Amino acid sequence: MDPFFLADGLVALQSGALVIIPTETVYGLAADATNPKAIAALYAAKGRPATNPLIVHVADKAAAQRWGMFSETAHKLADAFWPGPLTLVLPMTPEAKEHLAPAVTAGQNTLALRMPQHPLTLAVLRSLPFPLAAPSANLSNQLSPTRIHHLHSDLLAHVAHVWDGGPCIQGLESTIVQVIGDNWALLRHGILTQEDLTTFLKTPPLSATTAAPGQSLRHYAPQHPMILNSTIVGPEDALLAFGPQVPAGGMITRNLSVRGNLNEAAAHLFDALHTLDQWPCQRIVVMPIPEAGVGLAINERLRKGAARATL
Repeated sequence: MDPFFLADGLVALQSGALVIIPTETVYGLAADATNPKAIAALYAAKGRPATNPLIVHVADKAAAQRWGMFSETAHKLADAFWPGPLTLVLPMTPEAKEHLAPAVTAGQNTLALRMPQHPLTLAVLRSLPFPLAAPSANLSNQLSPTRIHHLHSDLLAHVAHVWDGGPCIQGLESTIVQVIGDNWALLRHGILTQEDLTTFLKTPPLSATTAAPGQSLRHYAPQHPMILNSTIVGPEDALLAFGPQVPAGGMITRNLSVRGNLNEAAAHLFDALHTLDQWPCQRIVVMPIPEAGVGLAINERLRKGAARATL
């Protein structure tokens, strides 16, 4: 990666400013995880509740071991799935308790760690002496961005630099796994599925015991109301379709996957919702999506996006 291409953003991060980074999952709003003022500015820019912890992004497993305590199971998961869309929630090391901004963990004794796969962001992380806290680059509870043009102007007003890494190839936030000794719990569904993890670890998950980033009742929400698991489309509706058989009607249709492929649907989910949400429709109707594999992650986002704002 050309160091001149990285220079302005690196200077911004080192000065405590906020930047936008690309990942293989969604775009992130990043700040120095060791700088309390920078982390406070990040929470303020997003309007994020202080009780919602952040994911800390690192350049490699060695960097992650400075901040999180790795059991044998954590080592196995990192070696198999990093870099990639897996976040590990681990007990903090003494160094993490001393040097990371306290707000990163929202008062918990665990820390969420991830090594992203995007080459640009990996180059950024390798050029910095500190890790980056980076939630999705959206206003709190709104749709996540998977392309630069999804970024909201109100958020960009707080940002010193934007790195354009193209479309996010996977399109859903990372799978979050809490590691508890030699056991594990799934805190958030993602492209890396519960079946994948169970097969790899040869043991089923425990029940979750801690809060995870992005787990408020209403999240990933468009401005228009969403009706889930429906094929009834009115003339003033927008349709989020899935599969080859699509009902007629509506103002506009976006099909997540004509082939009915769940990975393809996941990659297109937020881009399609951003597109539909820009239309003057009454509501967004969402066709049924299978509750299996990556479909669990897609439906998790859709249910949170459709939740009532008063929750």
